[in-house]
Amino acid sequence: MNTEFISTIAVASDFDSKSQAVQAFIMHHAADAHEWTLLPHGWQQLPLYLSLHGIMVLFSATLLVVFLAIVCRRIPAAPTGAYNLVEAFVKFIRDEIAIPFLGEKDGRRMTPLFCSFFFFILTMNLVGLVPCFNAATSNINVTAALAVVTFLFMTVGAMVRHGVIGFFKGFVPSGIPWPILFILVPVELIGVFIKAFALMIRLFANEVAGHIVVFSLLGLVLMFGYVALPAVGLALGVYLLEVFVAFLQAYIFTLLSALFIGERLHPSH
Repeated sequence: MNTEFISTIAVASDFDSKSQAVQAFIMHHAADAHEWTLLPHGWQQLPLYLSLHGIMVLFSATLLVVFLAIVCRRIPAAPTGAYNLVEAFVKFIRDEIAIPFLGEKDGRRMTPLFCSFFFFILTMNLVGLVPCFNAATSNINVTAALAVVTFLFMTVGAMVRHGVIGFFKGFVPSGIPWPILFILVPVELIGVFIKAFALMIRLFANEVAGHIVVFSLLGLVLMFGYVALPAVGLALGVYLLEVFVAFLQAYIFTLLSALFIGERLHPSH
C-alpha cells in the first residue's frame, strides 16, 4: 500500500487526485484488516489467517511478555531502573484503582487483571506510534474483545459471587417506590451493556482519531507542497500528545473496568 500510495502521489497532477490518494492511505492505515496468511504458498486453502491488526496484537503481547520476563527475572532488594518503574505502576493500580473500587480482599485478588489491562493496552498503543506499525487498539474488534472480558467479570463473575438471583437483585435498589422500579430496573440492566459498549468505543475512537489527525496534517504537505511545511510541526505536536494519550487511555480503560466490576460485585455499596 505504501508503494502504491507514493506512486499515486507522484503521477497525480491535480489537487483532487492527491487528496483522494491521501484519504485512501489514511483509511488504509486506520482500518486495515487485510488477511496475512501464516502458511506457505499452496496451503492458503486452510482457514489460518490473521489480519494486520491481529499480527499487532500478537506482537504486542510477545513484546510485553519478553519485556516483563527480562525486567522481573530477579527481584532486587532495592528496586531500580525498569523494575522500579513497573513496580510503581503495579502499586498505583493496586492501591489507587483496584482496592478503592473493589475493597481490600477483592482488590488485591483482581490486581493482576487490571495490571494486564493496563500494560497490554499501553503496549498496543505505543507500538502503534512506531513508524511502519499499526495500533491494534484502532481496530474495534480488539477493543470489543477487551470490553467483553470486563463484561464477563461484571456478569458471570457477579453471578458466581452472588448467584443468579442475587445478581439480578443487585439491580433493585432498596428504598425505591415500586412504580419507579418498572423504569429503573430495565435502565440498570441495559446500563451493563452500555458500559461495556462505552469501554469499546472510547478506546477505539481515541486511537483512530489521533492517527487520522497526524496523517491528515502530514498529507497537507503532499497536497500543497512546501507552503504547508508548518503542518509538520503540528503533526509532531499531535504525535507527542498521542504518547500521553497512549498512557491516558490505558489508565481510563483500567479505571472504568474496576469501577464497573466493583459495582456488580458490591452492589450494596
